[in-house]
Amino acid sequence: MSNTNIERLAREIYANVGGVKNVTHVMNCMTRVRLTVRDRNQANIQGLKATNGVLGVVDDDGIQVVVGPGVCTKVAEKMAEMAGVKPGEYFSATEDHSSRLTDRQKVEARAAEYKAKEKAKHNHNSGFKRVLKSIANIFIPLIPVFVGAGLIGGIAAIFSNLMTAGDIGKEWGAIITTLNILKNGMFAYLVIYVGINSAHEFGATPGLGGVIGAATMLTGMNPDAPLQNIFNGQPLTAGQGGIIGVIFAVWILSLVEKKLHKVIPNSVDIIVTPTIALLLVGLFTIFIVMPIAGLVSGALVGSVTWVLDVGGAFSGFILGLFFLPMVMFGMHQILTPIHIEMINTTGATPLLPVLAMAGAGQVGATIALWVKCRKNKKLMQLIKGALPVGFLGIGEPLIYGVTLPLGRPFITACIGGGIGGAVVAGIGQIGAIAIGPSGIPLIPLITTGHWMGYIFGLLSGYAGGFLATYFFGVPKDAMKPTEIDEK
Repeated sequence: MSNTNIERLAREIYANVGGVKNVTHVMNCMTRVRLTVRDRNQANIQGLKATNGVLGVVDDDGIQVVVGPGVCTKVAEKMAEMAGVKPGEYFSATEDHSSRLTDRQKVEARAAEYKAKEKAKHNHNSGFKRVLKSIANIFIPLIPVFVGAGLIGGIAAIFSNLMTAGDIGKEWGAIITTLNILKNGMFAYLVIYVGINSAHEFGATPGLGGVIGAATMLTGMNPDAPLQNIFNGQPLTAGQGGIIGVIFAVWILSLVEKKLHKVIPNSVDIIVTPTIALLLVGLFTIFIVMPIAGLVSGALVGSVTWVLDVGGAFSGFILGLFFLPMVMFGMHQILTPIHIEMINTTGATPLLPVLAMAGAGQVGATIALWVKCRKNKKLMQLIKGALPVGFLGIGEPLIYGVTLPLGRPFITACIGGGIGGAVVAGIGQIGAIAIGPSGIPLIPLITTGHWMGYIFGLLSGYAGGFLATYFFGVPKDAMKPTEIDEK
């Protein structure tokens, strides 16, 4: 997309959400521009959906505009530039315009504010949605790094296995070591990155959040005289509790910092507040959070493993079937800590390959639409843009641009994902050594010796989504001749 179109798209998105003054934050993930707005009533969701270049809109706690991979980064950067901030920064508070409002506008503004508060009171899921949103905000900035470092680690693992098998010489050792150094730059210090992002999310000092994360690594502890778990007397281990514990500890840090800022005099605040906050929360993290979070993390990993082991193909079908709705509502972000804990604990996550089949179902369903709806030129244009990245594991353009607007293909795509998930879980022992995109790019991250099982699952997901859609999921209206809108 040209710079002119990027600027046009950024401008039209602003126009449909009430302008720059109504936006407080803009960021992007792999396919979406995520907006936080002051007054949701000013947003024109239908206008956003009708905007040329917008593939879909998710109207949740924030407004998420699906524009596709690559484009989302450029649009978010352009929107930040228009607002005079750096990408990811919160917009400065604009001047108070209340004095310029008419009496009617003031009443309407007050009514809108009251309505929002009442809606929040009666929304039983609001707290849960806020948790999901926070998890998303913490991990979304790290997804590109997960992908890059994960693929580098996968390449290193392939070379290492080839060298062990004698297929390549020992001279490859230096290359493998270098690749692992790059990979470990992410995964070895992940708790620090999570601590910093959590501090951004909860309003704590980012540097302190990073230190709290680093504290869980127990750097400087003498292995011969380890600190004791105060609950069972066992030695504490580095990383115990993982990122789940870090997120919780940094949330506590934000509460402590805010309280200290209120009571510490301004003249010594910069010295006293970080010292006291770090000492109190650091001790709390090491001796309370790490032991308890370790138990919670172990229970989560054990529960998921048990579901897969006991349920087999049936569990895989259910997980693959319902993962796309989770993506649609943004609930899939809550699984990221579970994936990471499983990798830290067992060396691989068997959950990710199963869930990856949901994307395969999308691809299969879209291929069926491509076969049966060739006369619908507008739909063909969308498919041509969205299908290639679907094979690469980025399914949101397919969801919001193709299957979901048509209705039935979304359901049959979910069925295809369930079929693929059943195959992967039925074969068993298929895990991913790192978090990365689903689809074909996940192959290098699959545990050694189980690549063919994952590929067979992908093919099953493609076939399941294709057949279910071809015979049951193609709306008649989608097959009607339609010309491309040249707007």
